[in-house]
Amino acid sequence: MTLELSNCVENQSSVRLALKTWPEVESYLRKCKGIILPIGSTEQHGPTGAIGTDAITAEVVALEVGKRTGVLVTPTQVFGMAEHHLGFPGTMSLKPSTLLSVIHDLVLSLARNGFERVFVINGHGGNIATTKAAFAQVYSSAGSLGLSNASRLRCKLVNWFMAGPVFKQAKELYGDREGSHATPSEISLTLHIHPSLQSKQRPLPESAPSGPINGPEDFRLRHPDGRMGSDPYLAKPEHGVLFLEKAASALSKDLIDFLNDT
Repeated sequence: MTLELSNCVENQSSVRLALKTWPEVESYLRKCKGIILPIGSTEQHGPTGAIGTDAITAEVVALEVGKRTGVLVTPTQVFGMAEHHLGFPGTMSLKPSTLLSVIHDLVLSLARNGFERVFVINGHGGNIATTKAAFAQVYSSAGSLGLSNASRLRCKLVNWFMAGPVFKQAKELYGDREGSHATPSEISLTLHIHPSLQSKQRPLPESAPSGPINGPEDFRLRHPDGRMGSDPYLAKPEHGVLFLEKAASALSKDLIDFLNDT
């Protein structure tokens, strides 16, 4: 399973698993055992950010990575672990145990199909611990079920917003005003993808700094407008172009290395 970035000629539609037939996927598996699974969240992003920010950004980055590498991209898992945001209308969360089961079942399904490299592109920090725990459970389940590819199955979680070039760019553009939730970097990417969201942007007072994350009532008390040290008014659609390029470039290289690692 050796892939090279320079050989990519795919477009976003051609790498969407949802638009494939099963014989097409079967044919794909003869040449590549890798697949991309985007995961985000449906949660508040401050008074000006779209509730679907984490899912929207994870999906667009995943599709761009798929386009550049030719690797299939599953439909996005749009619900994540966001219980601490439930004090804000519109947030929809899975319990950690539920999310673990969902990721476990999805990845195990792919493994049973014959996929051996599952590359999860994540858009929400609250998903990290649970997703990694799900991977551990998947490995155990694959072995217990006696799957023929159990020993070759590998899962990797990457967070587009934590990619080195993305983090550096955000620091250069926003400094400490990037914050840690409802950040201008992620808002910029949504403005690039959905220009209509620009109409929601407006100056906001300084937000509460980052701090401990406990239950939803405590979070709402500490962060009354939902932001954590961020200034999303700094976001610009043209910044979103930069972030998409940097995220897709870095994660495409990570994916190629992951697929070629024996």
